[in-house]
Amino acid sequence: MWLHVGKPFQRLYQRQCASTSKVCVHQLRSSSTGFTDSCYDGLYPGHIHTTPIQKAMLAVGSGLAALQNPYRHDMVAVLGETTGHLALINLRDRMRNDPEGYTILTERPRIRLSTLDLNKMASLPDGSFGREYLRFLEDNNVTPDSRADVKFVDNEELAYVMQRYREVHDLLHTLLGMPTNMLGEVAVKWFEAAQTGLPMCALGAVLGPLWLNSSRLQTLFTSLGPWALQNGRRSRCILSIFYERRWEQSLEDLRQELNIEPPPSIVSTSNKRST
Repeated sequence: MWLHVGKPFQRLYQRQCASTSKVCVHQLRSSSTGFTDSCYDGLYPGHIHTTPIQKAMLAVGSGLAALQNPYRHDMVAVLGETTGHLALINLRDRMRNDPEGYTILTERPRIRLSTLDLNKMASLPDGSFGREYLRFLEDNNVTPDSRADVKFVDNEELAYVMQRYREVHDLLHTLLGMPTNMLGEVAVKWFEAAQTGLPMCALGAVLGPLWLNSSRLQTLFTSLGPWALQNGRRSRCILSIFYERRWEQSLEDLRQELNIEPPPSIVSTSNKRST
């Protein structure tokens, strides 16, 4: 049922992207100076303008698609962008009021393979944040380049806040000691919901348990869930940390600085995609 209901909204998303692409190609071919940001409404490269009604339709459609398949990261991304305006404003203000967060907003760093010195990170001692993050990427066969660029946020600075949130997600897995199986992802979503206030995170926290078996549900509700919510509420803003300058810091020290307790010792990383 969800598949048939969600298809029209996914087609709207695809048509919206295709329409903007045609405009950009036309302007590129007609300009003697080459590609500029003008084909993106002057906000940022890749921006797609949508009306409130279109945003609502995209939110419903992407939500249904993500419910059908929680690993549809493209649909999860659209849901986050079309529902997160107020939460992004709050996160942006928290970053502005933090010296390190303000520096991040000013310098706009990106976490991509092209910006990471993997050889240096590999040479760091075990227990350092950079070495443990690299180990997480290797063990789970993931890459920071898999994070989609923001398209539907109608404010350039807020779009960067959303992009930063996406790119620190794997760093958060490392900080929280959570694997990428469904239980680990739901626990991270509980933390993010309490920390960021993003509706997409709250929805994932509520609906994610539907994909867990009974034993993992018990683990979530009796141990991991309360731990994630408590730490999400009390920790320092996770977007206000210049992680790229913290690779050599020990993971334990960084957790203490952020006021994050070590995870309960009940989560196995050996079965990464099990429920």
